Amino acid sequence: MTGAWVQRFDLVTRVVHWVTAALALVLVLTGTILYVPELSAAIGRRATLNTIHVVAGLALPIPLLLGVLAGRAGRRLRHDLVELGRWDPTDGAWFRRRGRHRLPREERPVPAGKFNGGQKLVAALFGGAFAVQLMTGAIMHWNKPFPDDWRTGATFVHDWAYLVLVVLTIGHVLKAFEEPEPRAAMIHGRVPVAWAAKARPGWLSVQALDGGVDGDVDQDGAGVGERPPQDVG
Repeated sequence: MTGAWVQRFDLVTRVVHWVTAALALVLVLTGTILYVPELSAAIGRRATLNTIHVVAGLALPIPLLLGVLAGRAGRRLRHDLVELGRWDPTDGAWFRRRGRHRLPREERPVPAGKFNGGQKLVAALFGGAFAVQLMTGAIMHWNKPFPDDWRTGATFVHDWAYLVLVVLTIGHVLKAFEEPEPRAAMIHGRVPVAWAAKARPGWLSVQALDGGVDGDVDQDGAGVGERPPQDVG
């Protein structure tokens, strides 16, 4: 189906993703400087960095909340969040597939939904880590109402959750460069139908029923025309 495209992410979803990613990057960079004494001493301005870190942390949930509450414009984002939190047999098939490298690729289970088990797991880990960071960070920053053992425990958990976020962020970026189609979809919103037919067949069938496939395709599935990716919101 060369030449045909299917929309994967709408404009609201992409804006929420990139704004959240920018805030997360600010948090990781400022947290790293504050966490590593050598960097903190070399750069200085610790109070300013701490303020930036706190403000970015408080702002982190805002893009997602605005997107979810955006009425009709946020419908696809809400649908994606529900699907990310819903596990089905195709997710188990995806995890089993990772351990079946000796089988020919066509004999391995293929995930059928919009998101595979790995993406759902990473989304859950990111969400959990961010929630932990917000709670522990609030205890650390507004520490007066809390007893000493709470502040000590919050610092310990915050530091370890920071390391988890660093690993998740690096892994997420590396995976994005490994898979150009999903990465491009988060930029212009669409993926080739040929990729979707191979990697997300169940999701593609739903999109086809909804009329979400663009491009001229002949009866044999070969593309006879080509429409470049474009934003449709």
